[in-house]
Amino acid sequence: MRFRYPYLLFFSLIFMAASSQYIPKFDVQGHRGARGLRPENTIPAFLAALDTGVTTLELDVVITKDKQVVVSHEPWMSAAICLDSTGIAIAEKSEKKYNIYQMTYDEVKLFDCGSKGNEKFPEQQKMRVAKPLLSDVLAAVETQIKNLNSYEVDYNIEIKSSPQDEKKFHPTIEEYSDLVYNLVNEYIPTDRLVIQSFDFRVLQYWHKKYPDIRLAALVENTKSIDANLKDLGFKPSVYSPYFKLINKEKVHYLHQEKIRVIPWTVNEVSDMLSLKGMGVDGIITDYPDRARKYKMTLNIGRK
Repeated sequence: MRFRYPYLLFFSLIFMAASSQYIPKFDVQGHRGARGLRPENTIPAFLAALDTGVTTLELDVVITKDKQVVVSHEPWMSAAICLDSTGIAIAEKSEKKYNIYQMTYDEVKLFDCGSKGNEKFPEQQKMRVAKPLLSDVLAAVETQIKNLNSYEVDYNIEIKSSPQDEKKFHPTIEEYSDLVYNLVNEYIPTDRLVIQSFDFRVLQYWHKKYPDIRLAALVENTKSIDANLKDLGFKPSVYSPYFKLINKEKVHYLHQEKIRVIPWTVNEVSDMLSLKGMGVDGIITDYPDRARKYKMTLNIGRK
């Protein structure tokens, strides 16, 4: 295979000789594709992220009434980024009435979640685009990789669940998880899949039923690492905290426990470089193009 980014070739040859599992040396993950550049969690965002040289595509999934896996951060139509099926803005107080779990995908795809843009990301290109099926994202990305003779990326998929939303905005975590696993398994080798969640019940289920899948514990609380790991009940592949909650000592401790550290969501170059100096194993960012500019400093590549 010819590599799109020649500097990855050396790392890749070493990697392939040593292991059959893809592990980036420094993992730059495009958050919701490349939210700073294109409408979040859409096919254009994922293809734009590929163009920046990411090693992982980070995305969120929800479930429709007809059991389709849709790529979306919220299980409803966000008033901040979506227009309704007639092109009219959605009132923030009404957004949860547009419950994706109570809609078929034929209904979901009528909403425009790109033309409005996102005021928090002024560089984001506006375009009319619908929330895609996960299957369509996987097909589009894999086709792009094949057509460009590019290197394969991982998919870091967040399952967004909570006890209070179960059966209201999403199915049980068992059904939710199985729908995701079965679909992904049709498109890519599962050694390219990472499952992340703030809901430790999800990770516990995957750890038991799908023990070969890498798992990432998302963390935004101020508990100690040991307290969070105790709550989880096992050591995940990745500990993924809000980036302001991590420091060099915590990174060192997690590495001693053989756990990789990939914080979120890191958008300023100064923070990227600071975290790299702490020894983190990657970053999740809305602006993977910014990370690319510092690829030699960040040392993006494969083990």
